[in-house]
Amino acid sequence: MSADFWAGYISGAISIIIGNPLDVLKVRLQASPAPPPLPPPLPSPVPGEGAPGAAGALIPSAGRATLQTQLRPWLTGTAAPVLGYGALNALLFVTYNRSESWLNAHLFPTTTGIPAATGSNLYTTFLAGALGGLATWVVSTPTELIKCRAQLSSTGPSSWAITRHILRHEGPRGLYFGGGVTALRDSVGYGFYFWSYELTSRWMRDGAVGSTGGGGEAARVLLCGGLAGIATWASIFPLDVIKTRVQTQNPSIDAAVGRGELAPLVGARGSAGTEAQNTKLLRLGAWDVAKETYAQGGIRPFFRGLAVCSVRAFIVNAAQWAVYEWIMLQLGQGRIRQDPPSDISSMGTIG
Repeated sequence: MSADFWAGYISGAISIIIGNPLDVLKVRLQASPAPPPLPPPLPSPVPGEGAPGAAGALIPSAGRATLQTQLRPWLTGTAAPVLGYGALNALLFVTYNRSESWLNAHLFPTTTGIPAATGSNLYTTFLAGALGGLATWVVSTPTELIKCRAQLSSTGPSSWAITRHILRHEGPRGLYFGGGVTALRDSVGYGFYFWSYELTSRWMRDGAVGSTGGGGEAARVLLCGGLAGIATWASIFPLDVIKTRVQTQNPSIDAAVGRGELAPLVGARGSAGTEAQNTKLLRLGAWDVAKETYAQGGIRPFFRGLAVCSVRAFIVNAAQWAVYEWIMLQLGQGRIRQDPPSDISSMGTIG
């Protein structure tokens, strides 16, 4: 497979591992009008309880259980995005690179006949990013659905348990619930993602920020990647709130305890036919969820969690771009940025 596939896959998986704790908090803020519940408090260790021998004395069993109890709420829902987002990111970068090359060659051909370099035209950068985001819909919708439900569940089911539950009661189609708003979010968001990354890169090259050595380039990649992440989420955050609320609806439980409760999403087995009927009757579409959200608190719920998301976006996307560019360079595909002579001077290979 191509270098950008592997660079995208690995950088995507790493970024999820780094950002998942803050993503749990973001999803909980978005999904409920009330403040999100904190993870369970740290239990007091039981004196004298531990495994026999020297190792047991150094690491009591209560301490090990306590650490797992403390970390588990913040790692909930990691499995689905690590596997899914790696594939999503690979598909995103491959589609983006191919689309931008095609758009540059056909919409803005050069006099030499050689397609312009990646990032040389911000119009095609945005369009290619939007096409890449749209292409990821097939992966991002089920990944987001399973991740959000795992993060909101009070019983802590695994991603695989939630997947089996959905397939058993709703079939494969159930994994794509909320696909329309997810596709819109991804196409707009990734358009801004690549556009803002290239734009901030140009600004920094214009201002000659940092040194010309490898350290300066690494700092530019980290900063531009982080700023691109913030700009992207700021542009699509209301859509992401709607998507989260659409996908985390749980009709059978909502009917019993009221909407907005953080209730278990994988419970006791019931009648599949009855549950399917409840799903059809009670689940709201994106527009209805948007109206309901506005009725609950005006415009504020659409931006609840943006501060947490911005912190996460900077960290995650700085790391993602740094890993992506480094892997591409190691695989002999480091980008040579060539910007229009009228605006920007050329830039060396990113490292």
